[in-house]
Amino acid sequence: MDVEAPLNPFIRLDPADNVVVARMPVPAGTSVAMENTVTRQDVPAGHKIAARFIRKGEAVRKYNTVIGYASEDLAPGTWMHSHNILFDAVEKDYAFSKNYRPTEYVPAAERATFQGIRRPDGRVGTRNYVGVFALGAGAATAARRIADWFTPERLAGFPDLDGVAPFAHGSGEGMERSGEPMALLRRTIAGTIRNPNTAAALVIATGAESNALDDFLREQGLAEGPKLRTLVIGESGGLRRAVEAGVAIVQEMLPAASDVRRETVSAEHLVIGMQCGGSDGFSGLSANPALGAAMDILVRHGGTAILSETGEIFGVEHTLTARAVTPEIGQKLVDRMNWWLDYSTGADTQINGRVSPGNNAGGLANVLEKSLGGAKKGGNSPLMEVYEYAEPVTARGLVFMDTPGYDPTSATGQIAGGANMVMFTTGRGSCFGSLPSPTIKLASNTPMYERMADDMDINCGVIIDGRMTVAEMGERIFRQLLRHASGERTKSELNGLGRNEFVPWQIGVLA
Repeated sequence: MDVEAPLNPFIRLDPADNVVVARMPVPAGTSVAMENTVTRQDVPAGHKIAARFIRKGEAVRKYNTVIGYASEDLAPGTWMHSHNILFDAVEKDYAFSKNYRPTEYVPAAERATFQGIRRPDGRVGTRNYVGVFALGAGAATAARRIADWFTPERLAGFPDLDGVAPFAHGSGEGMERSGEPMALLRRTIAGTIRNPNTAAALVIATGAESNALDDFLREQGLAEGPKLRTLVIGESGGLRRAVEAGVAIVQEMLPAASDVRRETVSAEHLVIGMQCGGSDGFSGLSANPALGAAMDILVRHGGTAILSETGEIFGVEHTLTARAVTPEIGQKLVDRMNWWLDYSTGADTQINGRVSPGNNAGGLANVLEKSLGGAKKGGNSPLMEVYEYAEPVTARGLVFMDTPGYDPTSATGQIAGGANMVMFTTGRGSCFGSLPSPTIKLASNTPMYERMADDMDINCGVIIDGRMTVAEMGERIFRQLLRHASGERTKSELNGLGRNEFVPWQIGVLA
């Protein structure tokens, strides 16, 4: 009988690497036969050891990419982390479009399909919500109370409606009435109203906010009608009466909003916002590259994948500019990165080297290493366009949207840009959800997946366990994406998440 060989405790990612990654906790004194060395210290899962002698000042390479520099001479088998890997500037050759290769599309008649909701403008939704939108913080309570009135019992007569969702936030007041911050907020709210998963919307104002209702509608090209209604609390007799009036308005909108049927549509109508949060040393080895493989499949089927979190691709942005469709598109990404470098000067933020405590405990030494893993979500498809926050995404294929790294804010921008699904990788665990576009969560390692099985949709940890390849997991993710896009509930939906994660990006001066 053949005896299965024991699983190697370390993973080598590239022949040129001078570090290898522990797939499990490894005690000191463990022989690492594949590297002809012995561990010199206890090594936590997801962390690294020197695979050979690394001299002081030498570049540390993972995926054959520089993630920092040795702070001292390091013998083979030495545990390597932020205590002996120095963060420093890395020289980058942007090589604009040098590696661009056109996508080889699957013929239209052979593309994957899902059961979607076709809208009058031709776009396709994966969910069907009525949204109650607060223009400013003062209208947040009214928006929540109106949406909360519509319990599952009260919506029982509308089986094709996924719910009435509040979109409340803490902005829109005490800020400049014009300029970039206000334009960004208005673009975010309007984009979420226009998202194909929003069937109808009620917009609520106090009547006194900086984000004035008439200016908002005019600037965003929105007009009241059967699918867009407005309500001003100051003109309704106060909060209680405004809530009553808002409930009545939504009730009037429900029959038309729920008059939809799912039909077979091409996967080319999927627009996926990609997120990662609570990353660990496995995220860049399993969940992120597997999601990238799935998005490469989606792109070949004509769909769109949105990579974001600008500060968290710092140090590896040249891997994207090199495969940009044009040098001009590549330069747009560099311009956004330079904006962030100026914006973050002197601040204690990830773009300046340090990752969050959770990321660090999970095995990520600095932002270069985190960026290396985060960029893997983008797969190998060419970069077709770069968008500013919450701009409408019209290009197909892999695109980039400039967002902060904070997951709720980043996903809010992607959904405002048109994402009808969100895919979220995590190594440390996450309880994130989003509306009106649901989130699918991918675990990077099996122990966390098992601890948080009620929150995780897919276990990519089987890659680390040696039971599936990245390519195989990419195929599985793509198939499960089609099921969720067709209406199968995600764990975040089953847990009722998403009603608190509408967080527009706040920049600029508050009055």
